[in-house]
Amino acid sequence: MKVTGIKQFRIADPSGIGGGYHIVKIETDAGISGLGEVGIPSWGKAVTGAIEHLSQLVIGEDPWSTETLWQEMFRSNFFPVDRVYTCAISAIDIALWDIKGKSVDKPVYKLLGGPVRNRVVCYPHIAGSSIEELIAAAREVHEQGWKFVRWQLPSSDESFPEPGVLEPRESINIAIESVAAVRDALPDIEICLDVHTRLDTTHSIQLCQALEPFKPFFIEDPIRAENPGSYEKVSRKVNLPIAAGEQWSSKWGFREAIENEWIDYARIDLCIAGGLTESLKITHLAETHYIDIVPHNPLGPVSAAACVHLCMASTNVGVQEMPKAPGSFATDLFPVQIGFSDGYAFAYDAPGLGVELNEALAEQHRLSEEDDFLPRMTRRDGAFTNW
Repeated sequence: MKVTGIKQFRIADPSGIGGGYHIVKIETDAGISGLGEVGIPSWGKAVTGAIEHLSQLVIGEDPWSTETLWQEMFRSNFFPVDRVYTCAISAIDIALWDIKGKSVDKPVYKLLGGPVRNRVVCYPHIAGSSIEELIAAAREVHEQGWKFVRWQLPSSDESFPEPGVLEPRESINIAIESVAAVRDALPDIEICLDVHTRLDTTHSIQLCQALEPFKPFFIEDPIRAENPGSYEKVSRKVNLPIAAGEQWSSKWGFREAIENEWIDYARIDLCIAGGLTESLKITHLAETHYIDIVPHNPLGPVSAAACVHLCMASTNVGVQEMPKAPGSFATDLFPVQIGFSDGYAFAYDAPGLGVELNEALAEQHRLSEEDDFLPRMTRRDGAFTNW
């Protein structure tokens, strides 16, 4: 079996997650194909070019050679690749694993070592224009069977939570009030607060210390990701579980934080950090330090499936990000998806990832060729700050 071609679909889906998906389909001379997903779809043109470039290394090769192909894609240009190329590698690698599973009529999780659990507990995204609306959203998903809730660090004015202005001290006060309110309304639910890299170390430490009485499951991305060493300061002063890593693009980004045990949960993004091949290595590295994975998944059904297959085959799993329940969105584009029930996702005993793409519809819903940017946030003085 040899790879014969790589197709790309940049798909608009305003009703889905993030407004669209960047899907890769790899075809073989055996008539078996596989799907992968790009982790930063807003970098579409750059990642499209990277995938076209890397296809020169992949087309004509055996799709079972995932380790060899990963090493060649990562290292063939001498200089270590950046996130544009790791997004491309990730999508290609996930699609190759999908092919591998289909070629032997096995789900991917069985190729990763077999199931250690039957299902994976997940957390959804909630939001609201006020703390009262946030509580109502949390209560709604709790009644649907979810065991967790997650929302982002709020902004500073009355348009809570996403008006475009963020002043750290004001945002911290709203965050403390909102966590306290949700904890009081739903004492048994697990709370995940995503700081979304919006605070510096000092402000993040102040926030975490104030949140200790409410016992959140974790605080996510409390600081920016460029310097993993800054997590040492946070870990020394904070007595709450810290989750980080969604912006790190390979095992080397995680190495220092895991080895020094500066984080409690590893936020691997399978569609950025190198696909299943690299994410499995990061997971095993984390296991040696008793660190659970909580894979980052703000994307579509292919990303969700890859994450759940990894979690089903991994011992050290905390919870899986799942903004919306699989099968509840994009069912026209992805008529076959993984399963979901009562706050848990699971992969069926079906070959590969267990996701199918309606190519004809994907072609009809192609994104424009122009790339866009994510929302932009500022301080009141006009200075740019992280979204």
